[in-house]
Amino acid sequence: MEAELTALAASGATALVGLMATEAWNQVRGRVARFLARNDEESAAVDAELEESRAELIGLRAGADEDSAADVEEEWRLRLRRALRTNPEAAAELRDLLDELAPLRSASTVSVTTVHGTNLQGATVHGGITFHVPPAPPVGLRVTPDEIPPLTVRFVNRTRGLAALDGWLTSGDEDGGASVGFAALYGLPGVGKTALVSRWAERGRERFPDGQIYVDFAALRGETPGADVSEAARRCLHSLGVDDAYIPATLADRTRLLRTRSADRRLLVFLDNVSHPGQAAALIPKGKGSVLLVASGARLGELALDGARLLPVEPLDRESGLKVLADRCGAETVEADRESAERLVELCGGLPVALHVVAARLVADPRLTPAALVAELAAEPRRLAGMSLGEERSVSAAFDLAYRELAPEPARLYRLLGWYPGTTFDAGVAAVAAELVPGRAADALEALTRAGLLDRTADGRHRFHDLVRLHARERATAEEAPAEQPALVRRVTRHYLALTALADRAVREDRLRIADHTRLLATVDDPFAAEDAPRPVDWLEAEHRNILGVLRAAAREEALHTEVWQLAEAFTVLFLHHRHVGDWRESLELGAAAAAEALVPAAEARLRSLLSRPLMDLGEYEAARRELDTAQACAEVSGDLVLRASVQEFSGRYWDRTDPVRAMEAYRSALDLNTAANEGRGAAIAAYFLGCAQDTAGDARKALDTLRGAHEEFLAREDLRMAARARLAIGVAHDHLGETDEAVRALSEAADVLRAQKATHYEARALVALADIEERTQGDLREVRAHLERALEIYEAGGSPRAEELRERLAAGEATG
Repeated sequence: MEAELTALAASGATALVGLMATEAWNQVRGRVARFLARNDEESAAVDAELEESRAELIGLRAGADEDSAADVEEEWRLRLRRALRTNPEAAAELRDLLDELAPLRSASTVSVTTVHGTNLQGATVHGGITFHVPPAPPVGLRVTPDEIPPLTVRFVNRTRGLAALDGWLTSGDEDGGASVGFAALYGLPGVGKTALVSRWAERGRERFPDGQIYVDFAALRGETPGADVSEAARRCLHSLGVDDAYIPATLADRTRLLRTRSADRRLLVFLDNVSHPGQAAALIPKGKGSVLLVASGARLGELALDGARLLPVEPLDRESGLKVLADRCGAETVEADRESAERLVELCGGLPVALHVVAARLVADPRLTPAALVAELAAEPRRLAGMSLGEERSVSAAFDLAYRELAPEPARLYRLLGWYPGTTFDAGVAAVAAELVPGRAADALEALTRAGLLDRTADGRHRFHDLVRLHARERATAEEAPAEQPALVRRVTRHYLALTALADRAVREDRLRIADHTRLLATVDDPFAAEDAPRPVDWLEAEHRNILGVLRAAAREEALHTEVWQLAEAFTVLFLHHRHVGDWRESLELGAAAAAEALVPAAEARLRSLLSRPLMDLGEYEAARRELDTAQACAEVSGDLVLRASVQEFSGRYWDRTDPVRAMEAYRSALDLNTAANEGRGAAIAAYFLGCAQDTAGDARKALDTLRGAHEEFLAREDLRMAARARLAIGVAHDHLGETDEAVRALSEAADVLRAQKATHYEARALVALADIEERTQGDLREVRAHLERALEIYEAGGSPRAEELRERLAAGEATG
């Protein structure tokens, strides 16, 4: 009962403080005051206290002082806890009050959540969807990343580890040492490796003026060997300001570009949860004074061959463990029974993650003593497999005791989230997982966080520590019916299918799609239509590891073939904007296999033709050709003219590399099929590619006729971006024919429109083409310089390798006057 009242007080404080800074506060202020006062005489005084807290909270949040804002919440938690302890019967009234406040809390949440809740043919998209996404790097500026997670609790001891890192990594190469420092920390999960690096990074911030990069390999692990390293390289390049359009597809090319981009920077790169040496060796920065730190659960001795110093991170000793308990529970609690506190440190194996859970128990229940908790832990027989420290010490007992204190709803959510196949989750996912209304899901998450069983991420989502996830999964296997795991996978798959389909449509409504989501989305409010929602592609980027994890889990369920191929199809919109080539390949392979199992040839054709794109990006041209052959056969079976045209277009892009004649044949076929299907935009796109192929093959005159037709169709459809691309191609064709004036006019018009459309990659191409013409025809050299300087600005902002070429060209122009 005590634990339930504590959790209820925590939920009440979260709801209360969450509403204080919103417009809904005036609707509930009197009701809250009457509950807290317990009689009419005290109501006015409590009302004044609430208003004082509200003013304080608004001021703290305006100043971004979230720590002090959390103190306000803690103050009201204690106030509610005292009220419930004085009058336990008030618990029912508080629950009713929270149920009344739940809709207002959801509707009033600003900037990070948008609420919509509607049945989707057996699935539900709940409220509590987190729309917080990382800000994009500033365009045109030298980016200084600051990504290593901050410490959220007081850092204790580790002086020897800090001193070792200082000694190894702070000396420059003037003494003959390596110009780049490299160290690998290893130790048990939960022992504090990440916290040690975070502390060292914070202390030495001035040593790395060009930034600190963080990559968590636990979030990148997949089923394609090497894909995690390639994605990690992509993330590092993106952190350094390289636009996705300029990030190469292969790991080798990404590694080379990373060395180039880091050569003149002093960086700290931290790779967390590394599982094999190859993940680290490819990501060593090149800049003098830079440092690469690796954290792993295993001793990766092979890294010593690459120059790494190996640092074991041991469990906390007795005194350090006591400091952790004192920091969380208060020094007086530890000193009152030091012997029991020491025994708690021993039973937790000196692992900070277990000590935090134990401390949360003591804080949540003031009547629980360290001695009583020792007795519970010592009597607990359950152990997590593999967590022995060489003797009978385990953290499993700490997790078990915290789990048993949970109220039924948080306990069930805890178990089910152990099966959740993603890495992070918000209240929307939690609501779907446990079939709760959004308000109760948020309360359950808060209860798990206060119990020390969940961590909050910087973007407002939640995640398990790896050890806690293992425990949650163990409890789910032991206590839930066998059918619950596939049922959970189905619920979260349909949740993400609905959201991803909405995001896909928000990016472009008239894209070719095989899946018909009319019924699925008929009664769902579109969260991406909200004023404070981010760009759909940004949300997909923030969630893409979760969506991929859900796809993998769903692909293992025979009953979910339809959901898998539909999710893979909608998910493609992300990869058209961000070059996660390995993930795109994997998602399409899963989707194509599911479509084949579901006997939907149109879907299989669509997904296999799309799959040719990442395969070609990866240089796997024979595999791409096989996928296109299968796609063409499936498209013929489907009888869908537009789909057949699309497959022909992909085939044309395949043949563009080696056989212009076959490319033109494919594009002509796509054009004819789209025309027969009365698909104007598809016909225009096919005509655009056909015109480019004709120009490449040396028939610029015919190319002009084809491209003009495409240009007119794009203009008629008000597709200004594609119209400008067609105009650019027209300018290039005129130049090939020696028609300089027409070429300059077309390229200038294209550059202006592309700039207005923020299609800067194509704008730069038009500007370089203009500069080439001006220089070749001995035109105005000031115009040449202006075009090249603008193109250089674009390439530098995006991190394009072409920037160096343009810098050299401009320098050569200066040298010759």
